[in-house]
Amino acid sequence: LPGLSATNFGIFKQYVPAAPVANAGFLVDGNGNDVLLGGQKIALGVLPLASPSFQNNYYYVISSDYTISEKDQLRGRYINNRQAAIDTAATLPQFFLPIPTTNYLSTLTEYHNFTPNLTNEIRLGYNRFNNTTPAGNFKFGGLDLFPNIVLNDLNLNIGPDGNAPQYTIQNLYQATDNVSWTKGRHSFKFGVDARKYISPQFFTQRSRGEYNYNTALLYLQDFTPDNLSERSIGNVVYYGDQTAIYPYFNDTWRFRPDLTINLGVRYEFTSIPFSQRGQGVNAISNAPGLISFKEPQPQYKNFAPRVGIAYSPGNKGTTSIRAGFGMAYDVLYDNIGILSLPPQFTTTFDTDLGTATGSGPNFLKNGGILPNAASGSLSRADAVAQTTAYVPDQKLPYSIQWNAGFQHIFAKDYTFEARYLGTRGVHLNVQQRINRQPKTDPANGIFLPTYLAAPSQATLDSLNVTLAQINARPNIVPSFAAAGFKSSIVEFSPVGNSTYHGLALQLDRRFSQGLLFKTAYTWSHLIDDSTADFFTTRLTPRRSQDFQNLRNDRASSALDRRHRLTFAAVYDLPFFKNGNYFKRNVLGNWEIAPIYTFESPEYATVQSATDTNRNGDSAGDRTIINPNGIVGTGSNVSALTNTAGATVAYLATNPSAQYIKAAAGALANAGRNTLPTRRINNIDLTIIKRIALTERVKFEFQAQMLNSLNHPQFTPGILNQINSFGQSGSGVLNYLTPGNKAFNNPEVTFNSNARVIQLAAKISF
Repeated sequence: LPGLSATNFGIFKQYVPAAPVANAGFLVDGNGNDVLLGGQKIALGVLPLASPSFQNNYYYVISSDYTISEKDQLRGRYINNRQAAIDTAATLPQFFLPIPTTNYLSTLTEYHNFTPNLTNEIRLGYNRFNNTTPAGNFKFGGLDLFPNIVLNDLNLNIGPDGNAPQYTIQNLYQATDNVSWTKGRHSFKFGVDARKYISPQFFTQRSRGEYNYNTALLYLQDFTPDNLSERSIGNVVYYGDQTAIYPYFNDTWRFRPDLTINLGVRYEFTSIPFSQRGQGVNAISNAPGLISFKEPQPQYKNFAPRVGIAYSPGNKGTTSIRAGFGMAYDVLYDNIGILSLPPQFTTTFDTDLGTATGSGPNFLKNGGILPNAASGSLSRADAVAQTTAYVPDQKLPYSIQWNAGFQHIFAKDYTFEARYLGTRGVHLNVQQRINRQPKTDPANGIFLPTYLAAPSQATLDSLNVTLAQINARPNIVPSFAAAGFKSSIVEFSPVGNSTYHGLALQLDRRFSQGLLFKTAYTWSHLIDDSTADFFTTRLTPRRSQDFQNLRNDRASSALDRRHRLTFAAVYDLPFFKNGNYFKRNVLGNWEIAPIYTFESPEYATVQSATDTNRNGDSAGDRTIINPNGIVGTGSNVSALTNTAGATVAYLATNPSAQYIKAAAGALANAGRNTLPTRRINNIDLTIIKRIALTERVKFEFQAQMLNSLNHPQFTPGILNQINSFGQSGSGVLNYLTPGNKAFNNPEVTFNSNARVIQLAAKISF
């Protein structure tokens, strides 16, 4: 092909192998047309990559207990956890690198009994965590560092882990004292937890540069990326050093034998991290009445009351009624401060802000986004222009919880419980660009319509808003523009909210005659206006669609699971428990433990992968909903022009689709989290065999099977775990974007959660 960059093409050939089979379409240009070579279309295929993946964990524990006297005991613990693993976050295995993690924990505790009714516990602790993610020594001609090259049409990211390089070191020193005092009907417990954090960290978002191309051809020809790309300049160490103190008081009051009342309060103070307190160095950028870059102030009134009641009616003790109310504060994690440094330390450049070296060709040849931002002493104009973050005064997120439950024991071995659970989240973090506004204005008709059927040319000529006119409008809030703030100012604003209501039903059978089981069902609904405040997933955007209208993002949460049913059992088979050695140890002593889980799907946000409202957000906006469309289907659009050649509207390729891509300047009317992914319907199984080798020596063998039926379940998460699992790859974006083959096609996007078998053996003597 003519016009290709030898360097860019060389990098492509070096790291991207040729697919063996042409089964993924054809290479296209910036207009969506197939690229021809010798009259033939350039075919694409799926890469069968052999990717290494390993994780070795080494654990050891030292425990020491010493009884000093009848009134004093001393206990010590030391835990050492080390992990040697390979970082598989990059797309191509050539960029996989070792990633070591170490964690040390030591505690020393002294227990003292003043009287039988008064005891004291004092604990000293130290914890050290160290994690390093390297970026390697890869070379890219013309660039100071090897960037991440994202080719959206190929679902490909060329480069190391997008979060590399980074490291985190945390030293935590802790002192805790707890006093327990029983006085009449009251059981008092009070104490304090004091903590000191010393935590140097390094993570500059996209410090090597991330360049996003909608088509691979633009990269190969070395044009400026047509999808917003960024690079952060100014590599500094962030110090998350903090102090915290948490005193508390609690009274468990046995008002009557059948009625207990619990009253408590906890106070929390957490200081501002050291590096965040340095925001004052940017005071030169202050705009009185608009924004003030001062040292953020902590909160001093974080009291969390708690009330609980437990009542057992009648005299059998088989029924309990419980109710409770409480508050709990969260902490603000260091990612917020790391990404919110003043321009004197670091700043971020976007390719859409005129900070790149040109519109191409030769974008990367000329260095891409150059590492030459000013640092240290800046003029006011330069500081204002380079300001990209703001840290407000501390407002810790907190939750308000309330619950009521009924529990009853019947038939001796069975317990039934019904509970209502409610939670409200307040001051949740929301990542906002506080000085950005949409260029579209639906209230005044400033947007481009999207048609399901082709309109006449006369209709198009009658439309008085063009894409060029929309693009010419400002997307900086006027008050900020007047003050000179032209870059996006990111604030992790404490303005998010969530509400959860749930009904939980549970039936338990205690272990009796070799059988135990627990079955539980939860019906619930979780609503929020913000779920992820960092780029941990594409399934729900980390920023609101309109930074000036957070209310428009209120919807069912990405964490909402409307129905969840679980059944877990342990059955010690009663057969051949007695008899001769052969019967007991070969035919008998078997145990099975199945776990069944059914869960409603996670809902995801369908996206257009386009800055539809033109507010400068690279994360893209939502889509257009066709209420009469076929559920779960999507469609691309094509531009419609007036007789003067100006784009004035769009036409859906498939008018029967439910989700229509919202192109630039269109009106995206879809809400958050409307597309259901796949539900969980899973059975795990453990089989245990016990053998008594002698009277003193026993052997146990276990086979643990996750997804024991090997039922393919293409879900975004993990079937048997609730820990966080990121979904931020470009393949997920294709899954969420109408108009391509991967849309709403989990089989080509998510893992099938194939069966995993673990074997374990234990000898007791």
